Amino acid sequence: MAASVKLLVLIRDLVQRLLQAAQRLRLPGPSVLPVAGAVVGVYSGLAAGLFANLIALVSGVSFGLRTLMEAFRPDSAVRQRLGEAFAEAHWHFEFIIVVIPLGLAALGLTRLIAPGGPRDVVKRRLEVLSLLILGALSLYYPLVALAAVNSGLGHGHDAGRALHHISPFFVVLAPMLGGAVVGRLLRNRPETHGHGVPEVVAAVEKEGRLPARNGLLKLVASAVTIGTGGSAGREGPMVYGGAALGSEVGRTLGFTQRELSILMASGAGAGIAASFNAPVAGAIFAMEILLREFQLRVFSPIILASVTATMVGRGVMGNAAMLERVVYTMRSGWEVVFYALLGLLCGGLAYAFIQALHGVEEFFQGHRPGKVSAFLGKKPLAMRAGLGGALVGLLALAHPVVWGTGHEYANGALVRELSLALLASGCILKLAATALTLGSGGSGGTFFPATVIGAMGGGAFGELLHVLLPGVSASSGAYAMVGMGGAVAAMTRGPLTGMMMMYELSGNYAIILPLMVTCTLSSALCHALIERRAARLRLEGQTLRRTPIRHLVHWEEPVLPEAGVEALSERLLTSGAAALPVRDADGKLRGVVEAGALGERWRQAGVDATVAALLDEAPALSAEAPVGEALAAMEARSLAVLAVEDGPRVGLVTRAGLERFLRMGLHAAVVPPPPFTVTEMQR
Repeated sequence: MAASVKLLVLIRDLVQRLLQAAQRLRLPGPSVLPVAGAVVGVYSGLAAGLFANLIALVSGVSFGLRTLMEAFRPDSAVRQRLGEAFAEAHWHFEFIIVVIPLGLAALGLTRLIAPGGPRDVVKRRLEVLSLLILGALSLYYPLVALAAVNSGLGHGHDAGRALHHISPFFVVLAPMLGGAVVGRLLRNRPETHGHGVPEVVAAVEKEGRLPARNGLLKLVASAVTIGTGGSAGREGPMVYGGAALGSEVGRTLGFTQRELSILMASGAGAGIAASFNAPVAGAIFAMEILLREFQLRVFSPIILASVTATMVGRGVMGNAAMLERVVYTMRSGWEVVFYALLGLLCGGLAYAFIQALHGVEEFFQGHRPGKVSAFLGKKPLAMRAGLGGALVGLLALAHPVVWGTGHEYANGALVRELSLALLASGCILKLAATALTLGSGGSGGTFFPATVIGAMGGGAFGELLHVLLPGVSASSGAYAMVGMGGAVAAMTRGPLTGMMMMYELSGNYAIILPLMVTCTLSSALCHALIERRAARLRLEGQTLRRTPIRHLVHWEEPVLPEAGVEALSERLLTSGAAALPVRDADGKLRGVVEAGALGERWRQAGVDATVAALLDEAPALSAEAPVGEALAAMEARSLAVLAVEDGPRVGLVTRAGLERFLRMGLHAAVVPPPPFTVTEMQR
């Protein structure tokens, strides 16, 4: 007994001496950041398993109730499959042998560290991390059991399997209901809208915070979207959820803002690693896309997070290859040129995808011209997302690739099971369906849909080459695989991420050369196109702020409010204008009278009505007001025309004229516009 006490004292003294030496070297003591990264990775892997099983549950409840009911029969084949699934599950009981002693040893270490100073912080962090490690075991085995149940019931991690045995009516109804449910879930959480990755990038750059509750809500909403047939990916919610876990753990441990950003990036990379079973790609994603640096301090927690997340994810979801293996050999030097062209194609597709997504978002939010957009913008999120889901269901009737993640059809492109027509149409329709799903208010990621678009586009490109130049081009499956990497690189503007992800998923070193060519060019092209548009938007913003509307006003002789309808009608006919300013005898601008509303208001006001009873009392702007102020005033009151005054002169400016100026007149000299017509007013 005395010997044991002496040994414990010696160990404690050794630990204290090491801590003192670290302080003399001005080190922060035993850094727990890599350990925290590993713990975040464990929970990101658990979150990936939970997310995949949630998708399977939603899909099973939506489309597999018959199978679920059959499981309750004593002699059903479903029960036998359940037993086999439990027997084949990856239980990994060795985790108990490793994790419990490790967690208890870490807790014991905290008892040996003497209190006082920075050592108290280290002790508290070790205690929390030890408890988190032990707590992970209590979550791992129930998730493995849930995965076995889903496997036995035949519930996949996607709704794609269900499409083949449900009625066309339900193909439209299911994503519509899923969108409505998601809109209801997220209606009071605007911070959870979006695709996941952009929000994490912004949070990491600003050293911000992501609440774990928002991460969980994002996972549930995305599971409903994907499980009911919406066209979206799993990785965006996992990136968001992993980063939220990292943020929560970092704040609990009292890390600095810089350490918090590293831990958030670790969680996000771990989410990618667990989702795609690609630990290297997950680590590179975190460093290349989120942190944009490769340093040892950053490297350690990110690598450990990706490794632990992949191990846990494989335990829950299995270690089966996500994509079909493609055997590739370069057949001629001309293929370098072909892969360069494929890179340009992938860059263009990614840019079109981004533009379509933003365009659909603006349309459903009411920020696009037209009555339909304005109508939708006033409706609740649940209605907008439900409408988007219904449109996706209609597209799924035309091509099944738009249903769910499209994973099966990406594999079909790799093994040449799809024709050129199916590949080309699938590429376009998948792009449109994902834009509709996410732009209308659905939840999910853009990462995997981009890979499906790349697989379809690359496969179509490869099939075309194989027809035109069969002797010098490889199989279209290789072009589909490289197209997937090119699309990922272009979407994320991370060529290394695209290269390493497809290299890991393909398991073929020979594919790395075409991946390097395609990913580099696709990323560069998409980046250039986005920057060009950004420059135009900056110029447009300057134009909105600096250009006075005096250059866009059509000056008109005003009418008096006491004038009769007969005189007003004659004036409108002779001038050909669609509206006229109204100013009283004291020189005060009273508003605008529009020809389009004249008939209805005349009937309401009576035969003897004057202009005063027919005008719109809209606010007047100064001729020196900027274009942006005029557009904002029109937007706020849903106006098509505004009155403008410049001393004794008065005139009118239309929304259509302002928008035409922004489209065509950014680089041209401003000239006075011609008189506007009724057609322009209606626009």
